This record gives sequence, C-alpha cells and structure tokens, in this order.
Amino acid sequence: MKWHEFLCFLFILALGVQGLGDPYKILGIRRTATVQEIRKAYKQLAKVWHPDKNKDPEAETKFVEITQAYELLSDPERRKQFDNFGVTEDPALQKKPDYSHYRRFDPLDDLFGFPGSGFRFHFQDRDITIFHKLSITTRAYENTIVPKSYKTPYLILFYSDWCFTCLQVEPIWKRIIEELEPIGLGIATVHSEHEPLLSRKVGVNGLPYLVMLMEGKPSHYKESLFSVQKVVEFVRSKFPYKLVQPVNDDNVDAFLNGWLDNRIRVLIFEKQEAVRLRYIMMAYYYRDRVAFGFVQLKAKGSEKTVKKYGVPFGTDTLLLFNENTERPVASLSMADIPVKTMQDIINNNKYLLLPRLSSQGMFDALCPPDAGRPRRRLCVVLVSQNTPVHEPARHALRQFAQDSHYGSDRVRFAYVFEERQPEFVGTLTNGQGTPPEPVLHVVIIWRRDTHHIKYEWLHGEWDVSRQQWNDTRDQLEATIQRLLHASEALSYEAVVKELIDEHAHGVVTRIINKLLIMAEFLKDSITKDQLLPAISVIATVLFIVAGGYVMSYLVRMEEESVQEQRRQNRNRKPQQPDVAPEHQQKPASTPMFCQTQSTSSNSQLRLHELRAETYNGMVRLLKPGCRTVILLVDNDSRKKLLLGFHKIVWPYRKNKTLMFGYISLERGLDWYKRLLTLSLLEPRELNINPKNCIGTVLSLNGHRKYFCMYHAKHPECSKGKGSKRMVKMTKHFSNTDPGAANGAFMGFDTSESEDTETSDLEQGDKQLEEEPLLDKYSNVVFQGNLLDGLPNWLDRLFEGSTHRYYVNYWPDFPPNHHSPQPQQADVEFEDVSPGD
Repeated sequence: MKWHEFLCFLFILALGVQGLGDPYKILGIRRTATVQEIRKAYKQLAKVWHPDKNKDPEAETKFVEITQAYELLSDPERRKQFDNFGVTEDPALQKKPDYSHYRRFDPLDDLFGFPGSGFRFHFQDRDITIFHKLSITTRAYENTIVPKSYKTPYLILFYSDWCFTCLQVEPIWKRIIEELEPIGLGIATVHSEHEPLLSRKVGVNGLPYLVMLMEGKPSHYKESLFSVQKVVEFVRSKFPYKLVQPVNDDNVDAFLNGWLDNRIRVLIFEKQEAVRLRYIMMAYYYRDRVAFGFVQLKAKGSEKTVKKYGVPFGTDTLLLFNENTERPVASLSMADIPVKTMQDIINNNKYLLLPRLSSQGMFDALCPPDAGRPRRRLCVVLVSQNTPVHEPARHALRQFAQDSHYGSDRVRFAYVFEERQPEFVGTLTNGQGTPPEPVLHVVIIWRRDTHHIKYEWLHGEWDVSRQQWNDTRDQLEATIQRLLHASEALSYEAVVKELIDEHAHGVVTRIINKLLIMAEFLKDSITKDQLLPAISVIATVLFIVAGGYVMSYLVRMEEESVQEQRRQNRNRKPQQPDVAPEHQQKPASTPMFCQTQSTSSNSQLRLHELRAETYNGMVRLLKPGCRTVILLVDNDSRKKLLLGFHKIVWPYRKNKTLMFGYISLERGLDWYKRLLTLSLLEPRELNINPKNCIGTVLSLNGHRKYFCMYHAKHPECSKGKGSKRMVKMTKHFSNTDPGAANGAFMGFDTSESEDTETSDLEQGDKQLEEEPLLDKYSNVVFQGNLLDGLPNWLDRLFEGSTHRYYVNYWPDFPPNHHSPQPQQADVEFEDVSPGD
C-alpha cells in the first residue's frame, strides 16, 4: 500500500469512528456474531432505550446509535466495509464537500448577466444534496418502500447529477417535503443513473420524474412543470374513492351504527368544504380498522349533529365511537391536529369493546402468541351466529368486558360467527368434554405460538336470562381468575389453521379492480408517441375481424339462397321415378373425370350405374390416379343396399379422384364372371350364384388394370374368430384349387344361396370339423349386414393394404338389349348426410 492510500485509509477511519463508533460495542456483540444474534441484541436494547419507555435524557441519542449500528451490521456490504476499513457512513448518504461559500468563476454570469440589473443565474446557490440524503436503492425500494406503501403512500423523485432541470425543481421539492412529510406522506428519491433497472421498471422516461407509490403500484405525475399545489392535487386524486364518507344529519346514525363491519367510527368536523389531506392520510392508514366520516361545520343539514356532540366552530374536531353511538369514547379539538396525536388516540381505541374474529390479522392482534411472556394473555371468545337472535348474548359479554377490571394485555374479549369460521370452531370442539353444539358457548384461549393453542370451555351455555345471569357471570369471572395463574393448565390443546378473511373481495370485485388497475397503468404508461401505433394495430385487428365476419355472413347468405332455390325447384318439378328412359343416359363416348358430386352444391353425391353406355367413362378412360368404386346389387336389394352404400361413401364426396356407382347383376353378371376369370392364375369355368354376389364392392383402377374386392365373408373383412376360420377355409380352397381364391370363399362354386340352411361346415373340411360346432345360421350373412365392414375396408383401400387382382385387359360389357330390365337412371340422394 502506497503512502497516500494509507493516509486516505486513516482519514476514512477517522471519519467513521467520529461519526458512529464501533457498532459491535454499541450492540454488545462479538465481531463474529450472526445475523440472528445481531437482530436479537438490537431488539433487546431497543426495548430498553426506546424514548417512549425510557425517560432518561440520553435515551433518544442512545436509541439512534443502536438503530444506526443495527442498520450498518445488518447490511453485508456496509459491515464488510467497516470490518476492512472502519467505514461507518452509508456511501449513498455521504455528504459531498460544500464549496458554495467560495466565489467561483461562472462564464454564464458574464454572458447573461446584466450589469446593475441584479439578474443572474446563481446555480451555485442550488445543489442536489437534498436528493442524495433521501436517495434509496432498488433493494430498499422492493424490501422496504413497497411493503410500507400499503399503509403509507410514498412520493418518489427520480433525478441525476447532471440534470439542470433537477436543480430548478430543488426549492419546489423542499416545499413539497415541508408540506407533505409532516402529515404522514413518505418521501424518497432515486438516482436514475445508479439504479437504471428500477427506472425502467417504474417507467421513467425523463428527468426529473415524480411517481406516487400506493399499495405497491406506481402512479405517474404527468404535469410538465412542478408546482406544490398541483402535486397536492395529484396526491389527493390517487386515494380510493369515498375513503372518507360525507356525513350529515340524515346519515349520521346509519354511519355510526355500521360497526357490525368490525370497525370503529371516527367523525372529523371541519369548516372547509373538502376534507384535509392529513385526515385522508389517517383514513388510508387505518382503513382496515377505522371508518372515517367528514362533517362540514357550516353546511346545511349538519346542525343537529354539531349541536348533539357539542362541537366547537373555531377548531377541527375528531370524535371516536365504538358500539356506543350516543357518546364518543375519545375526542380531540385543535386548530391543526398533529398526526402523531391522532395516531396515539386511534391506537389506544382501534378495537370495539367486543370485536369479532373476522380474519387472521384480527386474531393475531387480539390474541397474539405469547409463549415467551412471563404472564399469560387470555382470549374469551363467544361462539354465536350472524343472527339478531344471538345479539343479547353478545351484548351481555360486551357489557361484561366493559365492566371488567382486566387490562387489554391480560384478557381480551371477542366473538366469532360459527358459520363463517367453521374450521376454526370445529378444531375447538374435537376434544373430549367439549359441548356437542358450540353455539352460545364461551371458550377461553391461550396461544402458545402461531398454530398451537390451549383452550377450555366454560361449563354450561352462556345463559343471559335474569335468573341465570349472575351465576353465569360469576362462573366466567372465577374461570378467568383461575386460568390467569401461570401454574394452572388449560384442559385441551389443538392446532389451528389461519382464519378465513371475511372482508376479502369476491371474484367479480377482484376482476373489476384488476381491470381498473390495468386501465390506470395503460393511461400512465402509454405516451402520445406510443398511442398512434397502438391505435393503428387495434384498428387493423378490428378491421380484419370485421372483414372475416362480413365474408362469413355473405357465404352463409349465399348458401341459404342456393338451398332456398333448390327447395323451390323441387317443389315446382314433379317427382321423378327411379326408372328413366334410355335417352337420359350419358353417351358412351363421353369420358368422366372423377366428378362424383354435382358442381352446383356440395350436398349431393351421384351414384352412376355401370352399363355399356357408361363403361368406357367409368373404367377404361379413367385418368391416372382415379378409381371407380361400384356396388353389386339386384332388383330386390337395390334400394336398401344403395341407401346404405350412399351413407358410407358420403364422407368421400369431395374427393375428385373417386367415382361411385353400382352394377345390376341382371345385366352385368356375365361381365363380373369374366372379370373374375381373368384374375385367376389358371383359367377355369366358374359357376357363380348371383345371390352370393349381392353386396360385393369393387374398386376399379382403369389405368393400371387392377381391382380390389370387398365382401362380408372375404378374409380381409372378417373379424375375431370368424377371421381365423375364414383364413383356414381360404388356405384349404387355395391348396385344392389355386384359382379358387377369387370366388370359393364367397360360395361362388355352390349352387345354393346363403339363405339356405347349408353351412360351410358341410363342405367336408377336416380342419374345420375340429372347430366348435356352430348353429346352423352361424355362417349366414343377412342382407342388412352385408356392408357393415365396408368403412374399415375403405380405410385399408386408401392406405394401400388391400389385395390387388390384376387383369390383362378390361372385358367388354354386354350390350343392354340382351337385358329384359328397363334402363335406369343414375341415382341421387339429395341433402343426405351420414347422420340422416
């Protein structure tokens, strides 16, 4: 260490020792003391040397030293500086050398000063020392100022060292401190350059910048020039609405009798039309325990109230009421009532004679844990319900509390609503010997710590009748006297949870408060430069939403118009039969391009009949990638199977690569027989029973010359045990005849139809005979169940997992003149959906 650094160290050490002294000696602790030991020593010394408890003339000075020593040692950085260098001053509060008494050369003085005029810029007469004295850090803001703002609002000024505007507002800031700090408003400053994160968090966009912190939320001062009057108006405007209620002769009784909300009443009498800011500050500080009312002395309609309580006209008057509305429990009349005096009066009388345990905070205030106290503190609690019937019992206990000679530090009297605190009351009734019905019974509680309590129930019900009142009162008095002795143990012990807050806001109220806070935040945060882009974005979003709504409305109107037109056309045209003349069919040379639905509406699906005229368009001339799915029917099953087929293929109506149709076996059986013959490995003659072909579905790929087959008894379409049996059958027929796999499994080689009693078991398969014997209808598939497996088969078809049967060419379709049946038109099912 160099010699000049050593001299600086000695100088700093001398300043530190001269300023405070050794904080370890002041607190009487070791240098290795922990934070808990420091805090414990501070609390013990503060109780001894507090000026309100110690009348020694040096008590105040000693108390200040103790507080400063605790603040130094509780800050790790400052403690480290003292241990290493002996520095006791807070770096943020260190005073800078004052050179104001020196006459310094100021070039602006010569440029803008007028000789003899006396007008000069004396910036050297102003400094920002006052800002440095009140400066706080981010940690102090979050850990100290924000929690305090729920009781005491704070005005916070953001500044910097090289801010000339800050120098201009320095005298105004001094006047603000002189006006607002004595009435209870907190004052603080923040160095914006030293605390940039805090400045960004609060939303500081210029210097100097003033905000008011209330309930942890900053409100921004928007005025361009500082003025004491404007700042006071700004502070008044940020307090909650009707924090101090106007009172006159008409509503004074309702106001004073509103103590059922568990708060005492305070009436403020003033000559001014508006309540003074100091009383608003008191109302905000005690808003959880006290309801404030304001009576203007000279206003019409308040003469009876002023006369009733004998309020003088020349001064401000404060009257404090509890349950007794006829006579105030405390009164004070002064020209300017000091804040400290008001706090003392309210603190000594801030609870009703018989308060209600309505929250955990009230329970902690009335019955605090006192395991470390030398003497017990008891709480006498009456369990009642929120009904006027129980008011006499509460009034009797209230009268007993008023007449009792116990101090509030020994015995507290209260009551609780059983229906609002069921868990708390239920915990007190779990022990043996407790009353089965706790309503209108008195329990005496002693809190050992936060959650553990000991209690004892008063024997018998709280009887307030004339015959039993004396005995009940004497029994309670004797029980209290007995339990106040430290050697006397209470009967029962329990662990209680936190009480329900009966004054908490509901969900709707909390949502409204959140919206109001958000609106206030946006109002304070959004500037004019940010407002236009925000409005532009919002307008763009609204325009897009409105445009989408209009487009959807127009589309819906168009659909309704088309539907209405189609209904009118159906009503105008006669009903067309299913059979149409030959000339209504499409010519054979017209190719089809996989259009399976009408282009006029998405609610139609046309099923084309496969015949000679439509064969080329539906099979041979199909584009690559297109397929035709056809159903085999006869005249008897045509109507029922087509309706079921239409419902199954309805979801695929918008697929441009698919075409759906049907083929009548009366005219297309020969074509189907030739198609199966071409798919065999070795050509052979097939004996096909038309009844077994009903319900077969073929998927024809005209370009690649293959087809896929669905049938209810096809091995691909069977399920469960039946599928295993059909696989065995398929293997059996495949071994006997390799080409029979295309028809034997559906009974194409038999001359019997499926509606006979002949079953597949009669074909003599030895492997099948080993299966359990089924009834005679076990292999029969009824007409209504032929298409049950079609949806699953279509899924496998589009997945490409179905078996493909290839042919060398597509066989010719027989001409229509060989068929004795009339020609049939294509079938349309209009306005049919799968749920119909």
